[in-house]
Amino acid sequence: MKKRILVSMCGAALLSVALACLCLTMAFYNFAFDNMKTMIRDEAVYIVASLNAGDTSGLEATNATFTRVTLVDPDGTVVFDSKEDAGSMENHRDRPEIAGALDTGAAEARRYSDTLAAQTYYRAIRLQNGQVVRVSGDMASVWMTVLWYLPFVVLALALAVFFSVIVSRLMARLIAEPVNTINLDAPLDNDVYEELSPLLRRMEQQRLEIRGQLMQMEEQRQEFAAITANMREGLILLGAGAEVLSINDSALSALGLRGEPCQGKHILHMVRDEDFQKAVAQGLGGVSGEASLVLDGRDYQLLANPVTMDGAVKGTVLLLLDVTDKRQAEQMRREFTANVSHELKTPLTSISGFAEILKDGMVKQEDIPRFTRRIYDEARRLITLVDDILRLSRLDERSEAAPKEQVDLLALGRDVAERFAPLAERQGVRIAVSGDRGEVFGVPYILEEMVGNLCDNAVKYNRPGGSVTILVREQADHVALTVSDTGMGIPKEHQARVFERFYRVDKSHSKETGGTGLGLSIVKHGALFHQAELELDSEEGNGTTVTIIFPTMPS
Repeated sequence: MKKRILVSMCGAALLSVALACLCLTMAFYNFAFDNMKTMIRDEAVYIVASLNAGDTSGLEATNATFTRVTLVDPDGTVVFDSKEDAGSMENHRDRPEIAGALDTGAAEARRYSDTLAAQTYYRAIRLQNGQVVRVSGDMASVWMTVLWYLPFVVLALALAVFFSVIVSRLMARLIAEPVNTINLDAPLDNDVYEELSPLLRRMEQQRLEIRGQLMQMEEQRQEFAAITANMREGLILLGAGAEVLSINDSALSALGLRGEPCQGKHILHMVRDEDFQKAVAQGLGGVSGEASLVLDGRDYQLLANPVTMDGAVKGTVLLLLDVTDKRQAEQMRREFTANVSHELKTPLTSISGFAEILKDGMVKQEDIPRFTRRIYDEARRLITLVDDILRLSRLDERSEAAPKEQVDLLALGRDVAERFAPLAERQGVRIAVSGDRGEVFGVPYILEEMVGNLCDNAVKYNRPGGSVTILVREQADHVALTVSDTGMGIPKEHQARVFERFYRVDKSHSKETGGTGLGLSIVKHGALFHQAELELDSEEGNGTTVTIIFPTMPS
């Protein structure tokens, strides 16, 4: 802006000076021309006066001047000329100034002279004897006068240009300074030219609009960041060139990129998995892609969806879903279904076989009680299995509707010990209960079933003469119930799986004890239902200790 103002002002100043110089030159020219006419007229009067008085010396004196004097007879014959040979000159009777002087006594004319090859001014006066004296001067003399003044004009022009540039620079700075110092953050607070007021008002309006849009964009960005940061799923936004525009923490963790700068980098340079790259290529190609990945021992499903605008692919959205739990649940469900089928089929087969033998009369009369007893035992085992499955299903789905209440674990342990006393006596095992009066907030029958399953295992898998101890300890932030036995113990390789459904360490012994394989699984799900923790400590041949740690009952 400042440069444009400077150029404009300098240009205007130079044009003004040029026009002024032109006008001055024309004025000098007119001034010189008028002076020349006045001088010629005066000289003509002087020569005429001399000739009328009979003095011809005035004609001779003109030879030294810049003017030209010509004496012409009434018939037009040139008698004398101060610049040319009179005898060689043509008749001047038809010349306007000569003809006018003969008619009126005096005349003037201005025309191009072929003799002098220049524009010439003529003044003619008739003498008393009828002759005509003509005095003339050419325009070259006028231009010589103008040229004499020209150096002064050039000097004036140079000074005018110099001062014009200085003044223009000063004025440009003074004009531009208020504009350059405008406070764009508060346009209406500026004390500047009135002509800029509409612009400043428009700037203020646009500033407020932009500020509102920026605040809205920032809110949306923060909302997007908060949503993506708390997503369990990995979310990656890619540009048209597969460069990373945004990536959340879940995706960084899953891809092992946490701590690395990813913004603007090519995603395929950071993740080398072939299936991942194929899915990304499909998304960038304008079609949805999908891939199954195994990252750091976990299963993921990758979904790649293209982002299109006006028919062109502008980017890709990658969604990384952790399906490990889902696939494990599906695997457990398949195993559970297979185990249930197997566990149900075994007693049903026994019942069906014994019933068929009885139906066909192939059993001796004295063996019938034994066969019916086996049918009864298998039926009871089947009922127990179905009850355990239903109970486990309800715990798994957390569909137990029984209200929670305050439960004394020490009293509950004594009740369970009393219930298993006959079984313990038959096995030659002692049951002891001790500890504090620990109170928890839970469903009584679920808690009783949990402790009962632990005691059942502790008695059944104990050795003759062994013992089972139920111990309750109350701490500031938790209550711990421990069931310990002196039985066969659990080998290390099986301890991680004993709480799985239908898992048995010794399948042959489990058949003998009549277990369903769901006891410890019910304990595990019961603990989850009460937000309790399970701890297992066992050594093969030296017994097993299972501890349930309940959170302190809320007041």
